[in-house]
Amino acid sequence: MLKRVVAKTKNAPKSQKVGKLPSKQEILDFLQGASQQAGKREIARAFGIKGGDRVTLKALLRDMADDGLIAGSRRKLERPGVLPSVTVIEIVERDSFGEFIARPANWSEEHGPPPRILIVESKQDKGPASGIGDRVLARITPLGAAADTPYQARPIKRLPRATRSQLGIFRALPGGGGIIDPVDRKQLKEWRVARGATNDAENGELVRFELGGPARFGAANARITDRLGNPQDQRATSLIAIHAHGIPDTFPEAVLNEADAAKEPDLKRREDLRHLPFVTLDPVDARDRDDAVWAEADPDPRNKGGWVVMVAIADVASYVKPGSALDKEARARGNSVYFPDRVVPMLPERISNHLCSLQAKEARPCLAVRMVFDKDGRKRGHRFLRGLMRSAAALAYEQAQAAIDGNPDDVTGPLLEPVLLPLWGAYGSLTRARTERAPLDLDLPERRIQLDEQGRVRGVTSPPRLDAHRLIEEFMIAANVAAAEELEAKHTPLIYRVHDQPSKEKLAALSEFLSTLGVKLPKTGQLKPAHFNRILAETRASPVAELAGEMVLRSQAQAEYSAGNFGHFGLNLRRYAHFTSPIRRYADLMVHRALIRAHKLGNDGLTDAEMPLLEKVAEAISGTERRAMAAERETADRLIAAYLADRIGARFAARVSGLTRTGLFVRLSETGADGFVPASSIGHEYFYHDEKRQALIGEETGAAFQLGDPVEVRLVEAIPSAGALRFELLSEGRMIGIKPARGRIQGQWRKPQSPRKGRTRGRR
Repeated sequence: MLKRVVAKTKNAPKSQKVGKLPSKQEILDFLQGASQQAGKREIARAFGIKGGDRVTLKALLRDMADDGLIAGSRRKLERPGVLPSVTVIEIVERDSFGEFIARPANWSEEHGPPPRILIVESKQDKGPASGIGDRVLARITPLGAAADTPYQARPIKRLPRATRSQLGIFRALPGGGGIIDPVDRKQLKEWRVARGATNDAENGELVRFELGGPARFGAANARITDRLGNPQDQRATSLIAIHAHGIPDTFPEAVLNEADAAKEPDLKRREDLRHLPFVTLDPVDARDRDDAVWAEADPDPRNKGGWVVMVAIADVASYVKPGSALDKEARARGNSVYFPDRVVPMLPERISNHLCSLQAKEARPCLAVRMVFDKDGRKRGHRFLRGLMRSAAALAYEQAQAAIDGNPDDVTGPLLEPVLLPLWGAYGSLTRARTERAPLDLDLPERRIQLDEQGRVRGVTSPPRLDAHRLIEEFMIAANVAAAEELEAKHTPLIYRVHDQPSKEKLAALSEFLSTLGVKLPKTGQLKPAHFNRILAETRASPVAELAGEMVLRSQAQAEYSAGNFGHFGLNLRRYAHFTSPIRRYADLMVHRALIRAHKLGNDGLTDAEMPLLEKVAEAISGTERRAMAAERETADRLIAAYLADRIGARFAARVSGLTRTGLFVRLSETGADGFVPASSIGHEYFYHDEKRQALIGEETGAAFQLGDPVEVRLVEAIPSAGALRFELLSEGRMIGIKPARGRIQGQWRKPQSPRKGRTRGRR
């Protein structure tokens, strides 16, 4: 016991005699230096206070609380508004200078508004800063109460993002308080909100909330922190994804000021390309145009049938300089994020939609590559240059394709012979080279959501893939390969776009699935994309063609950015870098800077400080890319769920797109929407999940539902806020050659019992 008392008195002043009532300042000093939670009991032990003196101590602590010197409960006392030297903070915004501002991750509202904390980057760590929403363990230094930011923080390490802050729909209850329906489909439950924790939210409003401690009966309470407006408004659906994933959608004042002050670069050292009739080919609703193309038959008699192709890319590097506020913001965002109703751009509109957008008839600075191909599409050489170009026309894919197909309009008619036909001629040669290279041929349908003027879903379509799309794709791939080759030849570090080979585990799962279709995956040697292409060709005429493609896609690794090169498996390329979209991808901007440095094309190239940090940048922008993909996918799911919400009870044609022991996932043929069929709505027997055959099989009849099967389903429930659809299965299972096996689990025969692992119970 004596050891315990001595240990607890280490934080007490040395001049303080054990047993004597401490002064207010001594108590404040003790609380400031306490390494763990400290309350009345800990103070008493630290100062050796016993017996009747505890009552006096209690009165002293009450007086200090009344004076605002301390706050909290008897078990946890603290100095209000004073942060410990090391604490967890959450980044919440950027200030007018583009610097990150944080607040304490755990802050009691009894202390008033949380203090603003300025993030100060360490001189030893010049890599990409944390992003808004990140939690950081940091060392805190007070700057004084009069400062705009009373504290500054030096990050020690970034912590995993907190999952306690969520989005939901607030439902007010009579008498105050309410409940929240979360928008996260994994949290389909209700959270209660006490009367004092609603933040004046109105019924039906979209809110951000945090989960507090457990209430009296064990259920966690929620506290509303932000009101985000009516979830039925046009902008609410994408707002949910933006806030849920911490995507920054407003620019700091310093960034906007730099964009407004941007001026056109010096054109003296640029090659004049304005005489070449470049054109841009984009979707009809394109919001920015960062690439233009031009081609002609190679006049060199030594390259008969060959082509000269030029790809000109917006020169973003001339406006976004290393270390500027624009650069820091672009690096933190990593990429633009595209939703059906809006774009969250990587760069402010004046840069992305004006100065750097290759508008028709407007002179624009560019970074271009001139490539020469032979008649079979093999590249004979390339040259990079910094130039000034002028687009002859801004064309939509469908518009250019119609002209090639014999239906030109007033714009494309004059361009057909001198511009479009040479482009298609060069594309024909590159197509032959592509066929020889044999990249992974996954031509999966794209789902496009069409909105009306009020932002509601008007329909969901899968636009056809045109040669115009493939032409731009091939030209961009060629330019990206040239960029990687050039920088390697110049021994200049760069960020590669890499795609690893499929893992052994994924290949094993794919092989098992394909075996149920009578298709074999080669086991010898190293697999190449051509092996997968043969599988796709074998199944192309079958009913499971789309799902076979889906399974092949699922077996692939995810493409990412890296400062090291291990090739691009899907494209079957040894080296590849993103060069063609610097308006919307930070990786491309870094490649542009590397090329500028390698060819001494200006003083705005890759800096010495950036070169050793490329791997760190690559890791960060790979993360922002995954974040964007998740947000875009969730938004599409929510919009389609809202579109189908008034069709409860309707029947739909679908295919089985996934299986688990708890039910089936189905994909609607009409919209491509994904939904779930619980096992309880399937048949009148027990079903078990056969992973090898990718099927749910009835134990009594052997009737099965297999991946890719066409089925008919009835919509039972739609939850737009979560993007969730629940269906009932109307189709009967089919026989797939499995003998009825009552009580059989994984090849074993046993008497039927209650549901076990690996079996799902259907409706009896």
